[in-house]
Amino acid sequence: MDFEKARVRLVEHLAREIKDKRVLAAMAHVPRERFVPPESTLLAYEDRPLPIALDQTISQPYIVALMTQGLELTGSEKVLEVGTGSGYQSAILAELCRLVVTTERLPALSETAGKALANLGYNNIELHLAGETLGWKNRAPYDAIMATAAAPSVPDELLEQLAIGGRMVIPVGSRYIQELCKITRRKDRNVVENLGACRFVSLIGKGAWPEEPEF
Repeated sequence: MDFEKARVRLVEHLAREIKDKRVLAAMAHVPRERFVPPESTLLAYEDRPLPIALDQTISQPYIVALMTQGLELTGSEKVLEVGTGSGYQSAILAELCRLVVTTERLPALSETAGKALANLGYNNIELHLAGETLGWKNRAPYDAIMATAAAPSVPDELLEQLAIGGRMVIPVGSRYIQELCKITRRKDRNVVENLGACRFVSLIGKGAWPEEPEF
């Protein structure tokens, strides 16, 4: 399979809805096939989510691009990503900002993502295992925050780590269906924008959901 041609076709498809040219350029540069399991390699440039290890997913490319566009990155920002997952979104962010601080609660995923990112030569990404509190307060405040898992409401723990004027994109809703919210932090009243319906795995931690229920 010619991954480069497949990547070009995907970006052409995304450009119908995504207008930020820097985001499209990042999507055209990062090899998504390096972040999916071997059995899914041939599906890497389909515009759909794919399963990775431990019942987690790599998000649909359109959603990755939409969330990234919502952060309005110019290149100088320090960005917090909550939920490293495969590391693909981390790589996209690293193309577009000064520093990415990313947290993951599952050690095996963090390790796999770290290897993939290192193999691709990224040196502006800090990976951390998530603690009891959402985010990574030691590096706050952040110019932008992205949560790649869904919370029942916008967590105060993350808002407090966002700089005044900063943007946060996070899925908010039930465990099964959410709305993608963009929050711009203001001194007096935050501005909230709905970017559309979505479906993500649950954000686990204080200020979000408890551990996944067992069925």
